Amino acid sequence: MNDTEHTTPQSAEAPQPPVKEQAAASARAASEASPYPELPEGALIILPTRNAVLFPGIVVPLALGRPQSIAGAQAAAQEDKPVGVLLQSDPSFETPGPEHLHRVGAVAEILRYVTSPDGNHHLVARGTRRFRVLEFLPGYPFLVARVDEIGEAEVFSTDIAARVHQLKERAREAISLLPNVPTEIASAIEQIQSPSALADFIANVSDLTPTEKQDLLETFDVAERLDKLLRYLAQQIEVLRLSKQIGEQTQESLAGRQREHILREQLRQIQKELGEGEDGQAEIAELRESIAKAGMSEEAEKQSLKELKRLERMPEASAEHGMIRSYLDWLIELPWSTLSDVQIDIAEARRILDEDHYGLPKVKQRILEYLAVRKLKPEGKSPILCFVGPPGVGKTSLGQSIARAMGRKFVRLSLGGVHDEAEIRGHRRTYIGALPGNVIQSIRKAGTRNPVMMLDEMDKLGASFQGDPSAALLEVLDPEQNATFRDNYLAVPFDLSRVMFIGTANVLDQIPGPLRDRMEVIELPGYTEDEKVEIANRYLIKRQLDATGLAPEQSEITEEAIRAIIRDYTREAGVRNLERDLGAILHHVAMRVAEGNTDHMRIGADQLHAILGARRFESEVAMRTSVPGVATGLAWTPTGGDILFVEAARVPGSGKLILTGQLGDVMKESAQAALSLVKARASSLSVDSRLFERSDIHVHVPAGAIPKDGPSAGVAMFIALASLLTGRTARSDTAMTGEISLRGLVLPIGGVKNKVLAAVRAGITTVLLPERNKKDYEDVPEAARNAVRFVWLSTVDDAVEAALEPASSTAT
Repeated sequence: MNDTEHTTPQSAEAPQPPVKEQAAASARAASEASPYPELPEGALIILPTRNAVLFPGIVVPLALGRPQSIAGAQAAAQEDKPVGVLLQSDPSFETPGPEHLHRVGAVAEILRYVTSPDGNHHLVARGTRRFRVLEFLPGYPFLVARVDEIGEAEVFSTDIAARVHQLKERAREAISLLPNVPTEIASAIEQIQSPSALADFIANVSDLTPTEKQDLLETFDVAERLDKLLRYLAQQIEVLRLSKQIGEQTQESLAGRQREHILREQLRQIQKELGEGEDGQAEIAELRESIAKAGMSEEAEKQSLKELKRLERMPEASAEHGMIRSYLDWLIELPWSTLSDVQIDIAEARRILDEDHYGLPKVKQRILEYLAVRKLKPEGKSPILCFVGPPGVGKTSLGQSIARAMGRKFVRLSLGGVHDEAEIRGHRRTYIGALPGNVIQSIRKAGTRNPVMMLDEMDKLGASFQGDPSAALLEVLDPEQNATFRDNYLAVPFDLSRVMFIGTANVLDQIPGPLRDRMEVIELPGYTEDEKVEIANRYLIKRQLDATGLAPEQSEITEEAIRAIIRDYTREAGVRNLERDLGAILHHVAMRVAEGNTDHMRIGADQLHAILGARRFESEVAMRTSVPGVATGLAWTPTGGDILFVEAARVPGSGKLILTGQLGDVMKESAQAALSLVKARASSLSVDSRLFERSDIHVHVPAGAIPKDGPSAGVAMFIALASLLTGRTARSDTAMTGEISLRGLVLPIGGVKNKVLAAVRAGITTVLLPERNKKDYEDVPEAARNAVRFVWLSTVDDAVEAALEPASSTAT
């Protein structure tokens, strides 16, 4: 029997429809009488229900589906008799027997029996009172039992009244938590005065299980029944309250999603009308997927998703759309988590360095030491190397060799002429055409987070009103800070701690002190003539043969020709001009071979004039020092060491000192000190002191178009003045350097290595150096040490003895 409630239950005290008279007629029309014994006194036809519990005073509709129940209901309606409604203890039985039913139920008065056109049977019944089954009676085609009807004893006491009041309060609270509750239920509850009827009515309308309702039906004591119902209601109210809270939260979430869905749908339709729909959504999806795969830091990913939401809401025609898209592209394409596989093999690194560069033993040793430390401790903080030396000595190519030895990518960042801080840190995105700085651009170009980055020409940085780029480099080159380097354009930290930075410079003094302090300086000296010959034979000629398309057997350049080029055409510290002139010779050979005039051409020293023109440099030392008043000094320039001539002349005058040759303040002061020192030592030099009163001394340093400064020409100026006033010529094969004091001491200077190499290139055989520079002797290449004789000076008297020819006549 499938019994379900279809209408709102009614209280016994509510007005009832006048349909009882039609029930018997409807049943008689539905079925004819069946032969079975007459029901004895106190017996009821039993209608079993699966999940419906009938309470006294309640009107409920019952759907009849089992033949046994239909027969019993028709018999009761035909005879105008009540029925007993019992709940099945086990609802799974299709044809329940006495053993499957509870023993307490409710007597029901049949109000209406209806047979629908589709053959379904329905019964409207009203509970009147409780009953208890005494025994089931056999011999009937339906269930019949002899029962004992139980009446209600209405007791009105203070305790009962308190329970009734509490029950109504909880019922109202429960009703407020239930959705779509008819208002008639709340009114009915307020109108019921009987405690028993109130308990039955509330138990019926409450959302209790059939077992709980049956428990209340079987509780005959009114006070106990009220207490049980209060407990059930308290539990039910708590469940309803939680359910309502969860429902409200779910509704809010669903409302937000629904609102977002509606807005997105409207946006899609608008974009579709504007012709931006499908492609735009595909682009956003592609960007979101790329962001997820980029491996960004948490902050960078959060920022990129924020910008992606802005891009999604922005029309493509907007000017800011392209800016945001470019910004996202930069974030996505940076190698946030991409690292080159670094495998350091010291022996292989040594082979690569020797293969790419000739000589430079100390430089190579320092590089190999660095690589060994990186191999033993890969996660350690790497020092910043800085190669300092003249142009053309191989600073940039050394960085490339280091990258090849470590298996890393190599990127070069030229800093020459950079005077804007934004070139390093990038522009803020508020500016039109903003881009990240060159550091981030180089990282993106490398495609890895641990490349070898060469910062070329660091001494050529310049400050301006746009900021100081060298100050911006302080963070880049500080291992303690560059793990969170923040480019102005990206506005999120990027880790530079795995980048190997290598700086290059020609002049160390022009690098700002704080920046220089962050780097480990490795000096690269100029090359000797023998080293240049080796470099030319090993590298330069092969490179130029490849550039001109000649085969090695089609051209030959003799060693004498190479040395002649070095001496007469390319007087330099590096080998750039040497390679350029070798290229010019091979271009000449290529022209002759292309014309078909020869298949092999041998270039000797005697053919250089026809190809390269007249010699560019001559040995003018002997000519310049053939008269008194000329001394040969040694200078250090950004292009390497060089010789420097100091000329002095005496003219009639009043004792003035005239200085020419575009000298700096320090060099002018050195000339003043040299003149004062000569005056102080006039007697020891056999010079008439009256010469200074009636003569002007003119000191000139040739190559006047080139600015010159520094204290190291002091000795050369003193020797030039001493030579002039004593009439003794300076030795033509001798060059000198050193700062002087008014006490006649020779003070130490810098750049010894480059100055000695310059002396060797100029054909000097004797070099005068300060005694206190002996510590720099070991830095001079062995070939240069063997080519010249060193004289160590403590005072200017040592310089006079070593630099001037023996006295043949005295000045008058």
